[in-house]
Amino acid sequence: MILIALVLLNITFAQKSTVGNDIKMYEQVWDNIVNKDQIDLIKDKNFDSNITLISQPENIVGIEAFKSFYQNYISGFSEKKFTIVEILSQGNKIVKQWNFKGKHTGTFFGIPPTGKSVDLSGVTIAVMKNGKIAQEQDFMDSLVFLQQLGLVSDPNNTTIVDNLYKAFAKGDIPTALSYMDTEIVWNEAEGNKYADGNPYIGPDAVLNGVFGRVVGEHDFFSLDGIELHEMSNNKVLATLRYKGKYKNGKEYNAQVAHFWTLKDGKISCFQQYVDTKKLNDALNK
Repeated sequence: MILIALVLLNITFAQKSTVGNDIKMYEQVWDNIVNKDQIDLIKDKNFDSNITLISQPENIVGIEAFKSFYQNYISGFSEKKFTIVEILSQGNKIVKQWNFKGKHTGTFFGIPPTGKSVDLSGVTIAVMKNGKIAQEQDFMDSLVFLQQLGLVSDPNNTTIVDNLYKAFAKGDIPTALSYMDTEIVWNEAEGNKYADGNPYIGPDAVLNGVFGRVVGEHDFFSLDGIELHEMSNNKVLATLRYKGKYKNGKEYNAQVAHFWTLKDGKISCFQQYVDTKKLNDALNK
């Protein structure tokens, strides 16, 4: 019985030692690959010759294919920081919770540099075999990734623009301004009298140079028939009409388009397109 107990104890100790070595090796290899750009560590010393990345539409199999896949991250991003937040193991499986930060300054799976910064978190399940990494499967929010790259627009963008219009319609200017980035770049259409201050930088400049003047120079002013069109790269196109009456008693009804750009839930840029002839004709009569 004592002999059996000693054998079991030795087996348990050996298993714990193997697991500990696997985790240490795994953390070090991926830290060097991503944070130190040592892509050549993807070789048979650290990875099983049939290393498999579980993915869609088909798995990536083999060291060269695996290396080629991750080369996109190494060359596609600068200012990289890969952090293993937590790592656990059970048997030959390793589960890691990770965070990746970087700036998209190189070609990434054929996507030209966007200059966008990403901050992603996810989980990877890895399988070890004879002290080498044999299989990996990543779990992360790909939609968030694409949104951060600016390739897919945030679904909340149209809601933000719509809320600004609704606040403006109610005369709630502070709320309308709250949807703007502190460094918003605002441009009125060329030929519009309010374009004399282009570009207006920041909400206060928009308030004083545009909103305040519009209110002060009109008996009434409204935005009618607003239709919002979601576009790629976090942009929203609005088509509408201006209906207004200047203090001189002259009215106008003009076709308008607004081009909004959003970033991190705030409006960062605005470009107006309007039939300035109608506006100026009414102003000068």
